[in-house]
Amino acid sequence: MLGQLQDPDLHLLRLFVTVVEAGGFSAAQGVLGLSQPTISQRMAQLETRLGYRLCNRGKGGFRLTEKGQLLLDAARELLLNIEHFRQQANGVGGRLLGTVRLGLAEGQDTSVSLRIANAISRFRERDESVQLQLISAPPAELERLLLEQRLDYAISYFSGNQAAFDYQPLFEERQRLYCGKGHALFAVPHVEHGQLLEADQVRHPYRFLKSGEPFQSHRSMAVAEQTESVLAFILSGRHIGYLPCHYAAPWEAQGLLRALDPALDFLVPFTLAWHRVQACGEAQGAFVEDLQGAFVS
Repeated sequence: MLGQLQDPDLHLLRLFVTVVEAGGFSAAQGVLGLSQPTISQRMAQLETRLGYRLCNRGKGGFRLTEKGQLLLDAARELLLNIEHFRQQANGVGGRLLGTVRLGLAEGQDTSVSLRIANAISRFRERDESVQLQLISAPPAELERLLLEQRLDYAISYFSGNQAAFDYQPLFEERQRLYCGKGHALFAVPHVEHGQLLEADQVRHPYRFLKSGEPFQSHRSMAVAEQTESVLAFILSGRHIGYLPCHYAAPWEAQGLLRALDPALDFLVPFTLAWHRVQACGEAQGAFVEDLQGAFVS
């Protein structure tokens, strides 16, 4: 039985309601962004906490038990009351309150940082007492934090295949293929495509590639997700790899990097992403409005 209601219990109750509204474990996978075994495991945790079975699942399909139906009604009322309380607390006296958590991809261009700074400035002109949290992390980590609802929004390049997320395009970043000083191709006047195919290229495990975009060599003995790590491999003079043009520019100016073939450039779309089932409070709504305005202007 549930004694004191704790945060993990609320997460399990939200999952339970989502599973029922989706019509079962399989149907809820896309909404929750979780695998069926994970959903099953967490439902079992909730049943253990409660001490009774909530649903039957098998050849007959997904079906709530009588106690499961009673819990569903109570859980819906509880979550509705929590959201109502949160909205009232955040909007009391017309002042925005609470916390807004924004995740950012690392190594942003100066123009992007200036737009985010502009959004913060706009937001601070409002009647608010809101704590803003900016968290920089690789795209895969940002996806994980969004799935766990530990971020309100994130700006990065994403796979786009998370059914649990909504996306809004913001800008594009140009990536270019480079080698470092000391690499066999660094001083070659005209690098042939066949030479590039034989070069050892840094592999980026997160990118979801279209056929032929971007260029991929035949060899890859280096793996890195973060831009700083890709740069270190390239500067070693033993690997070629893609870097954002803005990030590589100062190293190229120092003569430590060489762009190999601009014809192999590709554009990475950066989007604003958020979990579609996560409740948006007034503070979150106001901040994302200012964020969108900063990227439109």
